[in-house]
Amino acid sequence: MEERLEAILKRFNEIKEELLKPDVMQDFKKVKELSKEQSNLESIVNKYDEYKDANEKIKEAKSLMNDTELREMAELELEEQTSRLEDITKELEILLIPKDENDGKNVIMEIRGAAGGDEANIFAGDLFRMYTYYAEKNNWKIEIINEVPGTSGGFSQVECMIKGENVYSKLKYESGAHRVQRVPETESQGRVHTSTATVVVMPEVEDIDFEIKESDLKIDVYHSSGAGGQSVNTSNSAVRITHLPTNTVVTCQNERSQMKNKEQAMKILKSKIYDNLEQQKYNEMTEERKNKVGTGDRSEKIRTYNYPQNRVTDHRINFSIMELDRVMDGNLDPIITALITEDQRRKLEGENV
Repeated sequence: MEERLEAILKRFNEIKEELLKPDVMQDFKKVKELSKEQSNLESIVNKYDEYKDANEKIKEAKSLMNDTELREMAELELEEQTSRLEDITKELEILLIPKDENDGKNVIMEIRGAAGGDEANIFAGDLFRMYTYYAEKNNWKIEIINEVPGTSGGFSQVECMIKGENVYSKLKYESGAHRVQRVPETESQGRVHTSTATVVVMPEVEDIDFEIKESDLKIDVYHSSGAGGQSVNTSNSAVRITHLPTNTVVTCQNERSQMKNKEQAMKILKSKIYDNLEQQKYNEMTEERKNKVGTGDRSEKIRTYNYPQNRVTDHRINFSIMELDRVMDGNLDPIITALITEDQRRKLEGENV
């Protein structure tokens, strides 16, 4: 571990020197890349300083053990610094886990009502509201890109952009099938129904390693429409883009400007194509490498929201919390923290390589 830490420290110092060079300072793209790398390494370097400090204090305490007058004080210092070193070592092990390159990105989230008809669409709306509250708690900005309202409320489909600090690092665990168990408002017999909605979380993709050719795109424009199909303006501002080679279709009608809708639609298209490529890679992995907590099989049932028992259960880590009402109000941190902790544990044990 110390060899890796020394290599990281060396690279960190190299970056500091690079950023002071006049030719580098004039290259905005280079400065941005180096600054991002420096920021990623800084927490490890700072923790490594603490690690070295604890080791140094342990050596000092041991050197005083033979002094009868200072022995008691040295023993206390040795115990304290040994415990501190253990904690720092654990923190460093987690910091040294290879990071997901998408963790710092904004996300595009797509929520759809699935099995369960109107109740599934209503639940999709409940999930969207839950993520909206969670975004507010994290000071993230959420923008609806496209929505297809359900006939009885909620959404048949809703797509949104969530912007902020490290959004993907937390929301990446939300992709999959979400199941709700409750008595629908339309149920006269008081029976509990089970419905599902699907959530897909994709990192916003700006620079991609593949080319999207204009000739591969079919672009349609039409009147934007709101709930119930009414037109929200009289111009052809809504945009639908179809990527013909993959038959990927995206729609954006949130902006009043056709140009802005096209820009938003292209962002979604890039992210969807990137996400599809990542899914293909995932499907080609061995079963051992599929044993992961984060982004995985999008059809997997990941969570159940049981209203009669006020319980939320995440099936990937067998985690339950009897606070469904608070979770639906955006208090997702207990679940997400448990998912992150388990993900880190598996990575440390080499399960998720």
